[in-house]
Amino acid sequence: MRRTALACALAAALLANGAAQARPPAAAEPVVPPGLQYLYGSGEAAALSEQAYNALLGFVIERVWRDHEHKPAAGDKEQAVLAPGATLADPKWLPCDGKPLAVVFDVDETILLNLGFEYDDATHPGRPYADTLWESWEKAGVDKVAPVPGAITAVGELRRLGVTVIFNTNRNASTASFTEAALTHAGFGPAVHGQTLFLKGDLGSGSGKDSRRAAIAAKYCVIAMGGDQLGDFSDLFVGTPGQRRALASTAPIAQQFGIRWFVLPNPVYGAGLKGRLDEIIPADKRWNSEHTSDPKEPN
Repeated sequence: MRRTALACALAAALLANGAAQARPPAAAEPVVPPGLQYLYGSGEAAALSEQAYNALLGFVIERVWRDHEHKPAAGDKEQAVLAPGATLADPKWLPCDGKPLAVVFDVDETILLNLGFEYDDATHPGRPYADTLWESWEKAGVDKVAPVPGAITAVGELRRLGVTVIFNTNRNASTASFTEAALTHAGFGPAVHGQTLFLKGDLGSGSGKDSRRAAIAAKYCVIAMGGDQLGDFSDLFVGTPGQRRALASTAPIAQQFGIRWFVLPNPVYGAGLKGRLDEIIPADKRWNSEHTSDPKEPN
């Protein structure tokens, strides 16, 4: 009896071991890039987005009140759109000329969080970006987006104030109906292509937005703009990482951020994620722990 029991136990163990070996190995947990963790998962990124939208809305409310009370402030006759021929060192602004007020927003990671696309990207590490892949996402990801924190409230309040909300994005004009649907799904509709939605390909084939901004400014007084890339405010922000940083940090253009231009966080993609180490850290600010003697006490 003991031999039979032992044989049965051994057979069961062998069967269990075989079954375990037959099972496919568990899939490795995807490595989540820190930028994705921060932008799509952290309370800090949500707070920054809320902060930007609170500031934008506060600015617009004050502007609408001044118009209602006929108490204009300096700069109220100017748009937030640079005039042709202006430079960042010498910014000149298009006039309002009594046009109806509008606010212009970028879409991706400014209004919409592309959660579905970034999930797919994180589960395919090392895959290069491709325009065809993004176009497929524009069509298939209509219901896989979410609103940026603070954006729903701000857009709704702007419309309640009588301010036209316009979206200027580098999504493709060929997939306009899908972008309209994505904005509606996330709670920002209606957006109408050619009226309140401008896309890459509408005015030229490039990704620059100045021509679209000019077309919007011809009909509206654009009093504020929101985006996650400097190109959402002007196509003039070009150059090396250091040059772009200097352009954004030099008066008088630096004074526009938080006044006319409102920046949303995006550590996931875009021109802000470029630059070699020696381009980012100045030579006189580099420190090497292996080649440093004990410092003297400061006086």
